[in-house]
Amino acid sequence: MKTFNDYYNNEVNLSFDDHPFAQEPKHVWVICRFKNQWLLTKHKDRGIEFPGGKVEDGESAEEAAIREVNEETGGIVKHLIYIGQYFVSGKGGNIVKNIYFAIVKEVREQQTYYETDGPIILLELPDKIKTMPNFSFMMKDGVLPHSLNQIYQLSEFN
Repeated sequence: MKTFNDYYNNEVNLSFDDHPFAQEPKHVWVICRFKNQWLLTKHKDRGIEFPGGKVEDGESAEEAAIREVNEETGGIVKHLIYIGQYFVSGKGGNIVKNIYFAIVKEVREQQTYYETDGPIILLELPDKIKTMPNFSFMMKDGVLPHSLNQIYQLSEFN
């Protein structure tokens, strides 16, 4: 278990164990690869981030992850892997979020990308995301680097 503070100074508990905080979390975040590049989205308010969002009624977290990637980037998920889960106790309440790694087989142009401006494809993630104002706060705490360390160990990444 890793514990640190997020961008807004809320305590975050991050684990790469199997669903340590909730069996049915209400949120998902998906770190995506497409053709050996990173597939992100540009949220209209928060900036550049990996896709994610809320699990809808009657939907599993895995289904939500696949749907969110498609809605926010046009990406069609080929392979989805559970990476971990984190718990944030914030001013607005507690949030439990599953983290996934997705291999995307295709990115389709869409008429709408919902609350985002669509896909952003990067060959590399910038080293100094924390200081870059065009990136979302969600990219600026310990969740991303710790999750990337887990992803880099997967055979699917290589």
